[in-house]
Amino acid sequence: MDVSRRDLVKLLAIAAGAGLRPARLEAADGPSRLLAFEPLGNVTLLHVTDTHATLRPVFYREPDTLLGVGAERGRPPFLTGADLLHAYHVAPGSIEAYAYTYLDFPVLAARYGRMGGYAHLATLVKRTRAERSGRTLLLDGGDTLQGSATALWSRGEDMVRVSNQLGVDVLTPHWEFVHGLERVKELFGDRERKGLFAGDFVAHNVTELGWAERPFHPYTIREAGGVRIGVLGQAFPYTPIAHPRRFVADLTFGIREDGVQALVHELRDEKKVDLVVLLSHNGVTVDLKLAARVRGLDVVLGGHTHDALPQPILVGRTLVVNSGSHGKFLSRLDLDVQRGRVGGYRYRLIPVLAQDVPEDPDMAQLIDEIRRPHEAQLGERLAVSESLLYRRGNFNGTFDELILDALLRRADAQIAFSPGFRWGITIVPGQEITLEDVYSHTAVTYPNTWVREMTGSDIHQVMEDVADNLFHPDPYYRQGGDMVRLGGLTYAIDPSKRVGKRIRDIRVAGRPFEPGRRYKTTGWASLGEVDGPPAWEVVADHLRSIRRVKLGARPRVRVV
Repeated sequence: MDVSRRDLVKLLAIAAGAGLRPARLEAADGPSRLLAFEPLGNVTLLHVTDTHATLRPVFYREPDTLLGVGAERGRPPFLTGADLLHAYHVAPGSIEAYAYTYLDFPVLAARYGRMGGYAHLATLVKRTRAERSGRTLLLDGGDTLQGSATALWSRGEDMVRVSNQLGVDVLTPHWEFVHGLERVKELFGDRERKGLFAGDFVAHNVTELGWAERPFHPYTIREAGGVRIGVLGQAFPYTPIAHPRRFVADLTFGIREDGVQALVHELRDEKKVDLVVLLSHNGVTVDLKLAARVRGLDVVLGGHTHDALPQPILVGRTLVVNSGSHGKFLSRLDLDVQRGRVGGYRYRLIPVLAQDVPEDPDMAQLIDEIRRPHEAQLGERLAVSESLLYRRGNFNGTFDELILDALLRRADAQIAFSPGFRWGITIVPGQEITLEDVYSHTAVTYPNTWVREMTGSDIHQVMEDVADNLFHPDPYYRQGGDMVRLGGLTYAIDPSKRVGKRIRDIRVAGRPFEPGRRYKTTGWASLGEVDGPPAWEVVADHLRSIRRVKLGARPRVRVV
């Protein structure tokens, strides 16, 4: 039987949708296979999240360490490297292996190139909308307005303009709030008026302090393919804890499980919707628990933890999706919705391969307009890296080590703290590090550094508190971020222990840690008011002085 190229692409799409990865066909077809999708049903949901203002294509290495606790161990999303490849039947060295894991990253980065970029993302969105006219919604899970110099300097306006050009229909927030409540209202509006954003901004779990009033709409109702779709917004529940309280001084957040259930009933019983979607910035483990406890949710489109799930996790009848970060992926979920029920679905986490997906000219023009005034400044060449520099993972990454080195040197300190942020692009060996790259790891609205003395017991307490945020057995008590990054010391950690008992064998410069001793410490991104130089200045000055970055192995953390 003769098989045309079109038929081959269709067969590959069906095989991929069933979780099959025939290696010979993959080699024959290459990247185009990942863009093929056999449509299903009457609704298509497109999802991006945690783009962190990454306008242009970048390298972004997925984590090598994601530790689950208890029953989570060895189950999605706590799979990395070879374990992930095995679980999802992905061939080593393939495009998916490059996109989903850290394995052989420099080699595969040279082969497959940079990923993401809003101009390439826009091409994929337009193709899908043309194919599924009147059936498609594009939803953004937040962390969109932070992570770059231009987003910082424009106070988020550049990313709202780009989101409008992309055609985002609905967005829910997290880092958006670090620009301050009034700025959020200017950009996104509130219940009384529209902002610059053309879509709907939803956040049911944000209320005014001391009142039950919601400043923002809790949900929106959209129609696609003749289906009434209710989209509930779940902002990051711990925004006032994860960031300086001054940005949201008059607001309360929280998971508000009962509120989700009440609104699901309202949407189904009063508003007569056919499909209920939770657009969430909880983090995937919180989404999984919530999906198990709330009845009537059809789909959870989640963000915050940057997990790239090759397939949805099914919790009862609820599909839980997480779509990675930095614009690396576009999730497509096709649904067959009949009489208020999902009868079938087809899904793909589509890698946005910049060298294989052409730029959308209109989006490319807008991005050029945004960046043009700053190109010379952002393009300053600070150093060349001989090492692979990355951040993402439960513990210190190599770019974290670079930041810590800069802090220690500037302050002449013994111990340095750097937040366990998940965002920040990757630098491959031989790549020049520019000022823009430094901002991609430090661009926050509270960037100032600090220096002070801390007792050993206080340092230990900070470490234990952050570890509990990461490894608490109940996902509802995890308040975001990975483990605080530490320079100048080493330690052992047992995630399975209870709070106060996880951290042990701390050593400073190789010597035993002394709880009663006072240590000179430094850090940045404090939740309090500090006035040291901003982190980007400290890191950039450090790079200008050393000119070449070469980091040897640093066994900072021993996991028990």
